[in-house]
This record gives sequence, C-alpha cells and structure tokens, in this order.
Amino acid sequence: MTIFIPTPLRPFAAGKDAVEVGAPTVAQALEALTQTHPDLRKHLFTPDGKVRAFVNLYLNDEDVRYLLDKEATAVTAADTLSIIPSIAGGD
Repeated sequence: MTIFIPTPLRPFAAGKDAVEVGAPTVAQALEALTQTHPDLRKHLFTPDGKVRAFVNLYLNDEDVRYLLDKEATAVTAADTLSIIPSIAGGD
C-alpha cells in the first residue's frame, strides 16, 4: 500500500512524499513505515505505542478513527493511507 507523508514529516522519511509498504492492517503498515524510517516513530506514536492524538489517519479518504476496526482494519496493496497532522490556530 502507499502511505502519504505530510510535508512537516518528510525530513524524517528521507524527504519522501510517499512510501510503499506491504502489510495486512493499518497498524502493521504504520509499523512497517516506522521500521524503514525510525525517526517517524516519535512523531506518530506516544511512548506507550498509541497513535498521537494530533495525527489523523485516512484510509482511502475515510478517517481511521471512525472505521469499525480502527488501526486493525485490513488493507490491500491498492489502498492508500494518508497521514494528516492536526493544525491548530485561529484568534
């Protein structure tokens, strides 16, 4: 599957905007990503291994938080996973 890397995290993924991984679930895809690019781990996960609250994951344009199996959702080679960091701001 293809994991799209947002601009702020690209320096931790060798400058890549997308990475191809082979994995059966969203969680295992993220694990494969962080095995290949270990500097991403601290930006994506808390010390206890949970996806950070400000990291949004979209599997084929669907928010992973609202999928029935969340990070345990099965994926295929044709799927895409987008990492979207939350951005706060305003007045």
